[in-house]
Amino acid sequence: MSNSNTLYITNSLTKTKELFTPITPGYVGLYVCGPTVSGESHLGHARPYITYDVVNRYLQHLGYKVRYVRNITDAGHFEEEGREAEDKMAKKSALEKLEPMELATKYSRRFHWGMKLFNCLEPTIEPTATGHIVEQIEMIKDIMAKGFAYEKNGSVYFNVKKYAENYAYGELSGRGLDNLLENTRNLDGQSEKEDAVDFALWKAAPPEHIQRWASPWGEGFPGWHIECSAMACKYLGAEFDIHAGGMDLLFPHHESEIAQSTVVNGKAPVRYWMHNNMITIDGKKMGKSYNNVITLTDLFAGTHPILQQAYHPMVVRFYILQTHYRSTLDFGNEALQASEKGLRKLIGANELLKKLTFTENISTKNAELDAKVQKLVSEFAEFMNDDFSTAKVLANMFELATIINSLKDGIIKADELSSTTFSLLQTQFPIYFENILGLQSMEDNADNSKLDGVLQLLIAIRAEAKIKKDFATSDKVRNELLAVGIQLKDEKDGKVSYSFD
Repeated sequence: MSNSNTLYITNSLTKTKELFTPITPGYVGLYVCGPTVSGESHLGHARPYITYDVVNRYLQHLGYKVRYVRNITDAGHFEEEGREAEDKMAKKSALEKLEPMELATKYSRRFHWGMKLFNCLEPTIEPTATGHIVEQIEMIKDIMAKGFAYEKNGSVYFNVKKYAENYAYGELSGRGLDNLLENTRNLDGQSEKEDAVDFALWKAAPPEHIQRWASPWGEGFPGWHIECSAMACKYLGAEFDIHAGGMDLLFPHHESEIAQSTVVNGKAPVRYWMHNNMITIDGKKMGKSYNNVITLTDLFAGTHPILQQAYHPMVVRFYILQTHYRSTLDFGNEALQASEKGLRKLIGANELLKKLTFTENISTKNAELDAKVQKLVSEFAEFMNDDFSTAKVLANMFELATIINSLKDGIIKADELSSTTFSLLQTQFPIYFENILGLQSMEDNADNSKLDGVLQLLIAIRAEAKIKKDFATSDKVRNELLAVGIQLKDEKDGKVSYSFD
């Protein structure tokens, strides 16, 4: 086991960097909020899942047995912030003319496809919201029995004021009750809630709503926040080590999770809260109004108007890890292209290092070089133990890559290093590069560019057939591709994109 007694994590709850001490020695419970599968995963999803994949990998490297739970939200996820509740699953199902579970299956598969290309390890458990309706109902019943929730017209709401009178509220987000009251005063009287700050645990389903389950309060569907509380509690217990997600989830989602779970279990559910910062694109927040929401399919195929080229999943992973997870990351073509060059340099150094042989010659040892290499390698663990500072690890790897290339070119002789230092370099560089940072050769997916070329040819053949009004051929191209899981989509601007089902 590596030294697991020096890992420090920035805890969003206390706003400080704390020594990590698991509840049960040798074991870590890790919960990460998963995607809402009402649509295709996009670039914004890449950052949290790559970030916490590295957290999972490093905890395992330290010798911990990690139970990594990442949920799938396939029900509800309606929003209440300043507008009428909107059920994302129901809305998208209607748009795509699919049953909700067809939609959930389609986009869950797409999400898993993206995570595999990013080389993210699978979670230990991946529960779905629809598979845990019973647990959610039981948790809501418990909250009601303890006097912290009430029913109105078949819907159940959490009483935030009552909670704030009995427990500390707003510690995670810094949004205390007074702040919430001030910002929601204009919504008073606009809903059936007793107070505008209350949030839904269960919503009554209108007649046209497809996703609905029987409950003590009538047919309905669960609120977004209760899903994660129920699943985290079931698989990780009343109190677990790490809960992680994007900063956009800090409020109201995570704040509400704390309140629900604290009422049910009588104590705060999580020791360490981790939140990654957001991705911007050329300085702008990702959003439909900016037309800069880049799906993973677009990203890997280079089909979004913003993109100058297709970007390999490893380039995206590498780019994300070059910035500390709590810092804002701005996504742009020039930066991605620079990352591709940098990644190729490290991949080359990693492969070369594995092939180098060593014969010690004490008389030619370079003490200064030896100490430098020792320091650069030993700092890998130091940086990772300092709140998972992947950017600093990569910076050291670039310095070492220069030395490794000099060894290859004969500018530096291998015997200028001691056998201990050479062995340390040859073992630790690949361990951190491959096993912990999860980076791998881009040649593993080299066929992607060839596949894209074939698909572009077929798209061109289909377009030509349509111009000639040869609809039999154009339909055959589309249908045959669909049969093998490749869907063509005619865009408004006349372009054709493709995605993998």
